[in-house]
Amino acid sequence: MKKILALILVLALSVFAFAACSSDKDENKGAQTENEVEAVQDDKETATLKMATNAAFPPYEYKEGEKFVGIDVEIAREIAAELGCELEIIDMEFDSIITSVNAGEADFGMAGMTVTEDRLKEVDFSDSYATGVQSIIVKSGSTIKTPDDLAGKKIGVQLGTTGDIYSCDDFGEENVTKFSKGADAVLALKGGEVDAVIIDNEPAKAFVAANTGLEILGTDYAVEDYAIAIKKGNTELLTKINDALETLSENGTIDTIIGKYISAE
Repeated sequence: MKKILALILVLALSVFAFAACSSDKDENKGAQTENEVEAVQDDKETATLKMATNAAFPPYEYKEGEKFVGIDVEIAREIAAELGCELEIIDMEFDSIITSVNAGEADFGMAGMTVTEDRLKEVDFSDSYATGVQSIIVKSGSTIKTPDDLAGKKIGVQLGTTGDIYSCDDFGEENVTKFSKGADAVLALKGGEVDAVIIDNEPAKAFVAANTGLEILGTDYAVEDYAIAIKKGNTELLTKINDALETLSENGTIDTIIGKYISAE
């Protein structure tokens, strides 16, 4: 009888111990699952690259309805894919892009941006991915035929662009009127408020095509390389973006994207 009671007691204790271990495992499993969920959520948060741009600069960045499109947009998406990230695009005024990158509101700036000495003091730049040309838009029949003819004339530019920087240096800031958007500068030209507009060639062609009575001078104002602005000192992201650009250049992706928007002449 004592042996039977002892056996029952042992079995009861074993069941209790097994139940306690199972409960601990379930609790631990639950805690681990919560941690894993948090880790996945953190990964999702950190796996987003934020791009600051000015989506009023066709064919490099602009909107079709609510969708961002253009050369820079597609290249940026390919870069994000190479890095295993999602791309988030933040649209803003052009002259706010570098400030946004430095403030950490965006990971990089990409908006047909040229490397200049002043900008290099504020941010680092990637390798160049495209070449741009600064062109001059005038009214048809204008007496302005070459860049030299701009001396003493009223010039319209988009604020913060290289057209703004170069024209102020060449013709004096007092002769340059700055607009937040290139389209506003073109409207000022049509209205007679300025005599010419200096802006990148591809947007210039789009503006001229959309506005009768305007033309682009045959002589380029400046030739420059476009690059991606990254917060100064962020060498890890700079290296990753340069590696991605190299891959996209070697496999022909960048040329394909540019060819989609700019036909060979």
